[in-house]
Amino acid sequence: MCTEKNKIFFVPVLTDAGYPTQFSNAPYMVRDFIQMHASLWKGRKMICVATMGAFSGDGSGCAARLLKKYGAVILGGVHIKMPDSICDSKMLKKSAEENEKIIRKADEKLKEAAERIRQGDYPAEGLTIFAHIAGLFGQRLWFYKKTAGYTDQLKINEDCTGCGMCAEICPMKNIIMEKGKPNPRDQCTMCYRCICNCPQKAITLLGSKVILQYKFEDSSNLTKM
Repeated sequence: MCTEKNKIFFVPVLTDAGYPTQFSNAPYMVRDFIQMHASLWKGRKMICVATMGAFSGDGSGCAARLLKKYGAVILGGVHIKMPDSICDSKMLKKSAEENEKIIRKADEKLKEAAERIRQGDYPAEGLTIFAHIAGLFGQRLWFYKKTAGYTDQLKINEDCTGCGMCAEICPMKNIIMEKGKPNPRDQCTMCYRCICNCPQKAITLLGSKVILQYKFEDSSNLTKM
């Protein structure tokens, strides 16, 4: 798989599982989807692509092991470093210029990986026993509870004006408008979409204050080679 000018190209015959890692783990939503559709994976040739802000160890391996359990044939794994998107934490924050460089490098790495795959040389990032140990003891073991299921920790403060944008864009339909105010439930997948787009910066999850919002409005300037 590679990206170019907002297009995605998939290598024929193969299936790509792509997702962002959370605390060196595949998001619960991804694991839940794999389990809910267990019959889809038997005999399917797959490559797992995991994105991360800094480190994941076995990010691609987390989904790969589960897919393999349901009969998938794991051909490879790719790790892609991407800009941080945790709006309410000071960690991993970089300038716009630095983030552009990260995205350019990610695009190049995807193209290189796609070319290797076309030639039958499959990357194996995150799939070794050493990567498994690094991911387990690097983050996953210490933060396991944060990714054990969906979360009910989404917080909306008094700055909220009740515009309803968060409820409209939530992919899980986890935010319900009641009497003109948003009410978060217990099915948050930590995608940060509502936090990134709240005009009042009134929503937080892992932190207590929005530090920086991320809005991927136009990628054309970031994918020019």
